[in-house]
Amino acid sequence: MKIQILCTLGPASLSAEIIEQLDESGVDLFRINLSHTPLEALEQCIRLVQSASAKPLCLDLEGAQVRCGPIAPGVDLRKGDRVRLTATPVEGNAAELTLWPRSVFGDLREGSLVSIDFDGAQLRVRQAGEDHAEAVVLDGGRVRSHKGVVVDPAPTLPALTDKDRAAIALSTASGIKHVALSFASSAADVDLVRSLAPGAHLIAKIESSAGVRNMDGIIDRSDAVLIDRGDLSREVPLEYVPFYQKAIARRANRWSRPVYVATNLLESMVTSRNPTIAEANDVANTLLDGVHGLVLAAETAIGRDPVGIVRMVSRMIRAFEWSNFATLLDRDQPAALLDRDQPAALLDRDQPATQLDRDQPATQLDRDQPATQLDRDQPEAVAS
Repeated sequence: MKIQILCTLGPASLSAEIIEQLDESGVDLFRINLSHTPLEALEQCIRLVQSASAKPLCLDLEGAQVRCGPIAPGVDLRKGDRVRLTATPVEGNAAELTLWPRSVFGDLREGSLVSIDFDGAQLRVRQAGEDHAEAVVLDGGRVRSHKGVVVDPAPTLPALTDKDRAAIALSTASGIKHVALSFASSAADVDLVRSLAPGAHLIAKIESSAGVRNMDGIIDRSDAVLIDRGDLSREVPLEYVPFYQKAIARRANRWSRPVYVATNLLESMVTSRNPTIAEANDVANTLLDGVHGLVLAAETAIGRDPVGIVRMVSRMIRAFEWSNFATLLDRDQPAALLDRDQPAALLDRDQPATQLDRDQPATQLDRDQPATQLDRDQPEAVAS
C-alpha cells in the first residue's frame, strides 16, 4: 500500500496555484480543518480545492474539544492576572477570552484548571456562572486564536458541534467523500458521524485519554485511524506519547485499518528551509511503526514553503521505501559495518510493523485483548 501524504490547507496554501503544485508534488489527500475555517467560508474553500485538483478532500470536524475564540495578536497573560472567560464572541485580550462550545461553562467550577494551547497559559477558575467565569493566571504565556483548551476536571462535551453538523451536510452536498472525526471518544461517536455521512470514508482521530481507553471500539467502527500526537500530549504525559503511537498503530494494523500520524513531523519547516535531523529520524521511526500516511498540518497551512515541505516528506517516504528493499551500506562500506542484521527493514529482529502489519489480515487480530492491556498496560495517567 502506498504511503500517503495528507496536506492541511490554510493561509499559506489555499490558492489554486499552490494547490496545483502540491498535487504535482505528491499530495494524496487535502484536508480542511473546520476548527480554523468559518462555516460561511467552507463552500467557497471546497470549490477552490476541487477546481484546482482532482485529489480527494477531507473535512476534519471540530469534535468534542474546547477552544478559545479569536485573540488579538501578541496577547501575553502574566502570572496573577485576572481574566474573564466568556461564552460571548469577543476579540480576546489580556482581560477577556472567549471559550466555546458554550456548554463548557456548565462544567466549570471554582478550582477548575484551564490550560490554553501547548505552551500557553494556565488559569484557575475563581468563580463560575452559566456563560462566564472569573479566573486567575497561574502560569503565564502567550495565547493565540482558536487554540485547544484543556479543562480539568474534563467537561462533558457532545461528539459534534452544531457547526460540524452543518458542515457535514454542506460537504456531502459538495461531493466530499472523506470525513475525519476529531476527539473520537467511543464507538458511538463514530456511529453518529456515520449516520450523518453515510458512505463517507470515516477517519477516527485518537487524540484523548478517552480515545485511547476505547480504541478497540473506535478502530472497529472506523475506516481509518489518525493519531494526533499534539492533542494527545495534552492528556497523556509527553514521555508516553511515542509508545501510544506505536501501540495504536499496531492495533489499527491488526484490525486492517489504515493509520495516519499528525503533529510536528516537520514543524521546524514552518519557518526554516530544511527539517532537523531529529525530525527526519521521527518521520523514519513513524514509518517503521507501520503507518500508512503522514499528515502535514501547520507545516503546509502556515509554513513558509508548503510545496517544498511536501517535496521533502516525499523524499523521506521514497528513502524509507527504498531502504525496505535494499541493503543501505553494501556498496561502498566495508563488511564490518554491515553486520547488524540488515538495516532499516530488518532493524527489529522480531520483525517490524512495516513488514508484519500494513497488509496483515484482520484474522491475525487477538480480539480478546483489551486496549487497556496494550504495551505493558496503560500508564495511570491514561488508564484512570
